[in-house]
Amino acid sequence: MRIDILSLFPRMFEGPFGESIVKRAVDRGLVSIQVHNPREHTHDRHHTVDDSPYGGGDGMVMKPEPIFEAVESVTGLIGREAVPVILLTPQGRLFSHDVAQELSREPNLVLVCGHYEGVDERVIRHLVTDEISIGEYVLTGGELAAMVVVDAVVRLLPGVLGSEGSARDDSYARGFLEYPQYTRPRVYRGWEVPEVLLSGNHQEIARWRSEEAIERTLLRRPDLLAKAVLSEEERSLVDSIKARRGFN
Repeated sequence: MRIDILSLFPRMFEGPFGESIVKRAVDRGLVSIQVHNPREHTHDRHHTVDDSPYGGGDGMVMKPEPIFEAVESVTGLIGREAVPVILLTPQGRLFSHDVAQELSREPNLVLVCGHYEGVDERVIRHLVTDEISIGEYVLTGGELAAMVVVDAVVRLLPGVLGSEGSARDDSYARGFLEYPQYTRPRVYRGWEVPEVLLSGNHQEIARWRSEEAIERTLLRRPDLLAKAVLSEEERSLVDSIKARRGFN
């Protein structure tokens, strides 16, 4: 996969993408991440990328020319016509595990980081193919949102985590929150690891994990459970948990 990011502050990405799993994925050639500054596509000596809004109002708006030319330069380098161009904006569709999976199947992505009061509407109507928000709040710019999207997408790429099961059991991957995890020591400050995890009985461990994941989801995110496609055994677990917990 190749991911191109348009940002007025490209140095913000050096830390997050220079460490841990994303860096290892880049080093192994599983993903290429390029950051481009729209200022490089301006044509005045001040490298102007924003201007006051027509009709008045507070703040500044990102100009269309640098964004269009930067995106067109990137897509020209890729050599593909139908490249998803995604604007990170509070007005976009809400980012989720399903959206991350959808994007992970694309060979190329272009992410545009908005700033100030937003971007000229012509960018949205005639250039951008998708708009994504990472939550119902407003950030100072789209850079942090782009980092979140890239991290969530890259870890889903084949070979990045080293084990397909690692991503398959994640929270949201199957519609549930993830079950509790434990490691050594067996007892810490009097708190013991559940006995079933030490039993070596893989069938019982799998059942315990399913039950814990369902119970955690029921208590914390019942909206997820309502949308999940459940097996007969999982529906039975839901009913028994509800009965034990006193749910109506």
